[in-house]
Amino acid sequence: MTDFCWLDLKTRDVSGTAAFFSAALGWRFEVDEQDFRRATKIHVGDRQLGGVSDLANPVYPPGIPAHIAFYLRVDDVDRRTEIAVEHGAQLVAGPFDAGDQGRLSTLLDPAGAAVSFWEPRGFAGWTEPPGRLVLTCADPITARGFYERTLGAAPPSAVFVQSDADPPGWELALPVDDLTAVAEHGSWSADGSALRLRSPEGVGFLLTSARNVLP
Repeated sequence: MTDFCWLDLKTRDVSGTAAFFSAALGWRFEVDEQDFRRATKIHVGDRQLGGVSDLANPVYPPGIPAHIAFYLRVDDVDRRTEIAVEHGAQLVAGPFDAGDQGRLSTLLDPAGAAVSFWEPRGFAGWTEPPGRLVLTCADPITARGFYERTLGAAPPSAVFVQSDADPPGWELALPVDDLTAVAEHGSWSADGSALRLRSPEGVGFLLTSARNVLP
């Protein structure tokens, strides 16, 4: 079944971002010497969580803010992209090949949230998501319907939440064993059950107690 399979942390401060998340979450950032791009990969234990892209690279438009791109594994990226556009998505880039690793496209869904489709070849991504992917938007029922029509079913790891957040977007909610251990790096939510962790650039994740995982 189609689900999220990896993330790309896009930043103008690769070393600073790596230092922040290494200190807060114990993640390991390493340059992949086997990759012709010498890309920086993110590892949690022995699992690869995703990669890091440097927004200083001239391939990116000037002024684009730091953000996290989330990738949905699909069976046929060209076909799924076409269906997504037919159902109201806006094509941002692609589809195009990412070397021998896979083929991808990036879109804005009808809710206004960015999402990327990934047809794996050399790199399949997560065997299972490390947490829940939360889409906060004004109309979560319509948003879920878009993914059901485009993909055949909503991603099993996805949660759709009503919010007036501007802009709407996907966020990874990660369960951690001890929220207090990382509290100095983030800010508590109102009910004290979750921690919003943001890097100095404002990029981050929602951390939840492993005993209080989102439904």
